[in-house]
This record gives sequence, C-alpha cells and structure tokens, in this order.
Amino acid sequence: MSRVTCGLSITADGYSAGHNQTEKRPFGDDGGDGWGNRLHAWMFQSPEENRSEVYQMTEARAYVMGRNMFGPLRGAWDREWTGWWGVDPPFHVPVFVLTHHPRGPLPMVGGTTFYFVTDGIESALGQAREAAGDGDVSIQGGAGTINEYLAAGLIDELRLHIVPFTLGAGTRLFDGVPPLDLEQVASRATASVTHVTYRVLP
Repeated sequence: MSRVTCGLSITADGYSAGHNQTEKRPFGDDGGDGWGNRLHAWMFQSPEENRSEVYQMTEARAYVMGRNMFGPLRGAWDREWTGWWGVDPPFHVPVFVLTHHPRGPLPMVGGTTFYFVTDGIESALGQAREAAGDGDVSIQGGAGTINEYLAAGLIDELRLHIVPFTLGAGTRLFDGVPPLDLEQVASRATASVTHVTYRVLP
C-alpha cells in the first residue's frame, strides 16, 4: 500500500515560513526573496551534498498542498494564477490543491496538473491516493496543511530538513497538533541542513 509522506524545510525553532508572504517572497520574512530564501537555500546552493533528499522530494506519484502554498491569492479565483513555479512545475504528476473556491483543473507543461479540491483534506487525500496507485502521496504544505493531516492521523512518514537559524514567528509545524509518537528512522547532517526522518506511530 502506498505511504503518505511529508517533506518540509523548517527553522531550528520549527517555522516553515515567516509572516508577510507576497508574490516576491513566497515564504515571507525569512531573510530572502523568491526561491533564494534561507529555508530552501540548501536545495540550490549545495545540490550535490543533498542530492538524495532532493530526489526523495520528487519521487511521489501525487501531491497535496494547501492553497497558501499554491499562491498568495485569497477568495475567489479572479486571477489566472498558475502557481509559483512557472510553466513547468517540478511535480510532473497530479497535484491536489485544498481550497474553498471551485476552479477547473489546470494542466501545465511537463505532466503536472493542478486539481482544486473544495471538500476537505480527506477527499483531497483520497483523490491523490487514487491518482498515485501503488506510489506514495506527499503532503507538500504549508505547515498549516501538514498540521491538519498530522492531527487527523493521516501521515505515515515525516521528513524534516532543519535549517540552522530561527525566525521566532510565522507558520510553525506541530501547532495545534495533539501529542505524537515518532520513531526516528534516519538522520543525516550536512553543512547547511540536518535531514531527519520520522515514522509517525499509530
């Protein structure tokens, strides 16, 4: 049976984004612009050192993300926003976006199609499982969406990429999540990030 995984870059104090998200600053006040932000610099500045973790983030057969991760827009879809990633997003498989506002499927170059789900996290996960077949489903974030899935007991494996700085405010992993039992199954430190994988126990 397929696993439900989650990969997330967080600060040492557990934040996955700062306040004041904008189109130019997808992760808000985290000290950088665009995808050059500090939280994800390890993916781009040290790709060889972190090759296996970067590959692991792209091996799912379907993805789920919150609307806030798809873009900074709120309310009805009154603008043709197609995500942060340009015409060829890195997913190349179906992506299910949680939203309160209906929108038709959005096919992109390279095999990514965004589907917009208005009836909750379990529906989005069910659709993603069907699309993934025997492959894994990845809950992409942001932290608020991941927290919902963790609280519902729907994530099997949590892959954290811990970056050595603190934010002190923003969107934080585990906020509002009941106590969890985690089994550490892997860890690896590099110069710019520490990768830790936990199995979420029943």
